[in-house]
Amino acid sequence: MATIFLTHSPDMLKNYYGDRAVAALRKLGDLRINASGQVLDTAALVKESRGADIVVSDRLTPGPGEALQQMDCAAFLRCAVDIRNIDVEAASANGILVTRATPGFIASVAELGIGFMIDLARGVTDAAVGFHRGAEPPARRGMQLKGSTVGIIGYGVIGDYLAKLCLAFGMTVLANDPYKTITEPGIKQVPFEELLAASDFVVCLVVATDDTENLMNAAAFARMKPTAYFINLSRGNLVDDKALIAALDEKRIAGAATDVGRAPDQMPTVELGRRRDVIATPHIGGLTPQAIEHQAFDTVNQVAELVAGRVPPGAVNADKATRLSRLR
Repeated sequence: MATIFLTHSPDMLKNYYGDRAVAALRKLGDLRINASGQVLDTAALVKESRGADIVVSDRLTPGPGEALQQMDCAAFLRCAVDIRNIDVEAASANGILVTRATPGFIASVAELGIGFMIDLARGVTDAAVGFHRGAEPPARRGMQLKGSTVGIIGYGVIGDYLAKLCLAFGMTVLANDPYKTITEPGIKQVPFEELLAASDFVVCLVVATDDTENLMNAAAFARMKPTAYFINLSRGNLVDDKALIAALDEKRIAGAATDVGRAPDQMPTVELGRRRDVIATPHIGGLTPQAIEHQAFDTVNQVAELVAGRVPPGAVNADKATRLSRLR
């Protein structure tokens, strides 16, 4: 029977894995769960996972080369799409399989984007905060989504889903993605600069890479309309926070909303989130039961494939995973 180690701390276990997935894992092998109560650092990961054949890791637990060179496991499974903090090259050098989950948060993130648009356009949060403080906030004229223009930067699966929602609201949808040709009815593919200049809402859904670092910089914000809003649903390192704050201070854009940022766990910084012209949420885009269970059960199914002697979907280095022979 395979030994499985689940790295999730109690909070991560509750919010990002769930009892049903844990029960399913127990049926597949001898399950051990991180008992430290904390996110595991390199030394703790090596120690706690000793003797495990399969490690199922949460997104906060890194898989650095230093750890992977010392670990006993045959497979290191990530319960998330993002594997940037796993040293895949080091894993491959040591014969360890690395996998990732599929994006089960598509609808949840896109729906949050619609919520951000409505909130920004109608001043919902600002009015609610005023009432919560015992004041009577002024009624102000807002913007309706129907007839407005949304620009989606990065047209992946979330961008495609969000575009369909926006079309249902009667919005004009512009999209920019240099890596694909967009042919969906009602979506107009335009250059980056044109999208920025024409949109009432600019939604960032670009994949975070070295090339997209600070994609939204001072020059990008300067191209936006002063009545437009910026929304980030992807990663904090796509945005130059200082440039965004300057654009807000100088009223070069009307406001912003973000679910991600450069603070720990990819959260928005307090400096940005405390502003009245910013709506910030603590990286909750995929924090719904449906999205959580999707990715958790991805890893359950991957474990099932491994114990059956097969390479699972989501594997990123199957040709280097020489240790898998131990599981057969």
